[in-house]
Amino acid sequence: VRQVADAVSLVLVRHGRTEWNRERRLVGRNDVALDEVGREQVRGLAGLLGSVSELRTSPLRRARETAELLAPGEVAIVDDAFIELDYGELEGQRVDQVPASFWASVRDDATHRWPGGESLADVQVRVAEACEALFATHGSGARAAAGDVVVVSHVSPIKAAVAWALAASPTVALRLRLDNASVTRIGWGPAGPALLGFNAVAPSSAGR
Repeated sequence: VRQVADAVSLVLVRHGRTEWNRERRLVGRNDVALDEVGREQVRGLAGLLGSVSELRTSPLRRARETAELLAPGEVAIVDDAFIELDYGELEGQRVDQVPASFWASVRDDATHRWPGGESLADVQVRVAEACEALFATHGSGARAAAGDVVVVSHVSPIKAAVAWALAASPTVALRLRLDNASVTRIGWGPAGPALLGFNAVAPSSAGR
C-alpha cells in the first residue's frame, strides 16, 4: 500500500460564491448561480490543483459552473451523491434566522432532520458510500496514479467526507468552517483514508 505522502487523492472543491452565500442564506437544493465574485474565486484555484484524472460534480448549477471554470473542455460526471443537504422548509432563510434551539438539536443529534429535508446523518450515508467507492480499488479511482479525482460539491457533503475520513460523527460538521472556492484533500494510507488538507483557498479569495 502506498504511503499517503506519495499518493494522489480525492480533491473536494466547494463551489464559488453565490448571492445567497453573500447574504448568508441556507442554500440547499435551490439552483442558484455563481455571482461574479464566485467566478473570480474559482479562476484563482488553478494553482491549488494538480493533475486531474477524473472530474465529478454535484448536479446543481453553482457546482457545474465551478467545474466548467476549473477544467474548461473537460466533461464532468454528474454525481448525485455530492448534492447539497436538503434544508426543506427552511431553504432560503438567513443562518441567523434559524432558532438557536434548532441548531442545538442538530448539534446534539445527527439524525435530526431539517423540516421537510435531510439530516446530517442522511448526507453522511450517501457521501460515505460515494467516497468508499472512489477509494475501493488500488490503482483506480482516487487511488489511481494518473492524477486526482476532483469533485465539485457543497459545504455539507464536503464536511461529511471529512467526517468519513476521520471516522468522526456527522455533527463534527458544525465545528468546521469551509469557505467558498476552497480545496479539501483526502488521501489513502496504510490505515485507510487520511485527511491531507482542509479549506485551502487561493490568496486572493482569503476572507471573502
